[in-house]
Amino acid sequence: MKLIRIAVAGTLVTLSLSALAEDMPGMKMDGMEGMQMKQETKQAPVANADGTIKAIDTTKHTVTIAHGAVPAVQWPPMTMAFSVTEDQLTGLKAGDRVAFSFRLEGGKATIVSIQK
Repeated sequence: MKLIRIAVAGTLVTLSLSALAEDMPGMKMDGMEGMQMKQETKQAPVANADGTIKAIDTTKHTVTIAHGAVPAVQWPPMTMAFSVTEDQLTGLKAGDRVAFSFRLEGGKATIVSIQK
């Protein structure tokens, strides 16, 4: 009998709190359909480097650059491929010395800007 009273009392408290929450001003979500919720996305910082273009792959949209140390991302000098857009490659060829900026996100380095 005692367990039945506890169960009934618990159910009544739950129902009362549920009804109270529905009547609380400012807690309803009515009229928010289609509302744009702003989500802030934090972009990775941009790092700068200088180097020499070793190869360009227009199929894979990459440029391979032998670059010096990049303190901003704690990289030693190395040769590696960077993602790049076709427009960014305009006028560039293997052997060109370039100054470039890139963003490192999720283990992928993407060129932000590149110039001779």
